[in-house]
Amino acid sequence: MDDLALPSWLRILVVAMLAYGVMKRILATHLSPASTVAAWLGATVLMERAWALCVPVGLLMALLGLVYFLSVRALTPHATLPALGKAVVITGCDSGFGKATARRLDTLGFQVFATVLDLSGEGARELQRTCSSQLTLLQVDITQPQQLQQALMEVRARLGHRGLWGLVNNAGVCVNFGDIELSQMSNFRGCMEVNFFGTLNVTKCFLSLLRQAKGRLVTISSPAGDQPFPCLAAYGASKAALNLLTNTLRHELAPWGVQVSTILPSSYKTGHCSNSAYWEEQHQQLLRSLPRELLEDYGEDYVSETKELFHSYARQANTDLSPVVDAIVQALLSPQPEARYLAGPGVGLMYFIHSYCPFSVSNRFLQSLFVKKTVAPRALRKRAPFDLVSHDDNNNNNKEEEMVK
Repeated sequence: MDDLALPSWLRILVVAMLAYGVMKRILATHLSPASTVAAWLGATVLMERAWALCVPVGLLMALLGLVYFLSVRALTPHATLPALGKAVVITGCDSGFGKATARRLDTLGFQVFATVLDLSGEGARELQRTCSSQLTLLQVDITQPQQLQQALMEVRARLGHRGLWGLVNNAGVCVNFGDIELSQMSNFRGCMEVNFFGTLNVTKCFLSLLRQAKGRLVTISSPAGDQPFPCLAAYGASKAALNLLTNTLRHELAPWGVQVSTILPSSYKTGHCSNSAYWEEQHQQLLRSLPRELLEDYGEDYVSETKELFHSYARQANTDLSPVVDAIVQALLSPQPEARYLAGPGVGLMYFIHSYCPFSVSNRFLQSLFVKKTVAPRALRKRAPFDLVSHDDNNNNNKEEEMVK
């Protein structure tokens, strides 16, 4: 094996290049600086150990060449397609990702069709003030087929013989928070109606125009559709169905030249996140809907803690929406868009742990990351004090009976 040994400088170079390639993957997970350094050092040690196991020189050189190729490719800025003259439909532009994306794409030169629920709302008025005359607002509830058909007619009239380059399925809702047993069936149906059936309606409506332009279909989903976030079953189930639908469309639309991408954001402040009145209204509605026996089993304090945890989590969410908007732009303009974009801090690490760590580790990580409950359901709490008092009372009663006798 000594004959196959390489000079020390070349050994150091190989280990450094391999570690560099691994570090690029680590950086994509948006870890904190301290965690990134720790992960990089760990990767370097692993490379060193691999060398110590006398890996054949030929294999090491092949790995070096592969890492060099991938690193150069990653560092080289890819040319993007021109935005000028391309038309895109974006749903759910009243606020959040939709509104931010509409403004960015308008700045880039897209002809934007932005759907909103309320044409006179604050979000719609802001888009009218800040965007160019190229942007068109459309009043659309994606669960209403008639409104979608009206929007399709208007888009066709404005495009003429051109096709539609992009459809960004952004509109969605999260109408509940809480354990599955405590959630009303209407919450599950509400999430499915908007997040799944509504998105399906929009997609089927505009697919002919997308096929005509060999354009892009971009869908905003959620990690909750892939991972079992506690107390988010209704929302997660709808996003899981949406993920499967999107993956199927990717296969079916490939022969037509339509490329399909899914955006998976981390936690961001959108919609009702910072609205205390909204959370309290949801909480009170839940309490009113629960059967008395079920509320007794769980306890009002258990339900209240869940509400407070969700509200606290929402308050700490990111306010900078640019990672998600950047991912949408890449999916629309990259010559070779990715199938999935992990957008935002921590989401890459979350998927890494979910995919490669044992279930016990990923399960514990998910619970510690999201809803950290400290209050147990009332029926599961210890009743020793009550039992002790009852036992003492029975003993006293027995003694009194003996004295009477």
